[in-house]
Amino acid sequence: MSQFHRGMGGIARTPKPMRQNITGGSPFEPIIGFSRAVRVGNTVHVAGTGPVGADNEDAAGQTRRIFAIAEKALAEAGASFQDVVRTRMYLTHVEDWEAVGRVHGEFFGQIRPAATMLVVAALLNPAWRVEIEMDAVIPKSPTGS
Repeated sequence: MSQFHRGMGGIARTPKPMRQNITGGSPFEPIIGFSRAVRVGNTVHVAGTGPVGADNEDAAGQTRRIFAIAEKALAEAGASFQDVVRTRMYLTHVEDWEAVGRVHGEFFGQIRPAATMLVVAALLNPAWRVEIEMDAVIPKSPTGS
C-alpha cells in the first residue's frame, strides 16, 4: 500500500516504509502471530521478552538473559542499545524492582531511555519474574538513508 501526496506535478506515490520482521526462533511465533522484533523505517520495536532459558535464575539473572536476547534482536534489525529510546519492565514481584533496575542501569545508565516499570499479577511462564519491551530509533545517516 502506498501513500500519496500532492506536489506541483500532481499526485505522486510515496513508497511505504519497508517492514522487517525479526524472529526469535520461538515455535509460538507463527501460532500466536508475533515477531521478536519489527523494524519499520528507522524504528525498531522489541516485543515483550522473557528470560527464556533462565527460568531458575534470580531477577537479576533473568534480566541479564532478557538483555542478551534483546541485544541479538536489535542487532539483526541494525540497531543497538545506544538506539533504545523506551523500555517497559514488567515484574511479578515488587521486591525485584531494585535488582531489575540495577541491571537496566548497567546497560542504560548513560543512554537513559524513557522507562516504565510495572508490577503485574503474572507472566505466561510462572517461573519468569520479569519481561521487558524496548523501542529503538536508528539515527538517519548523513546521506538521509
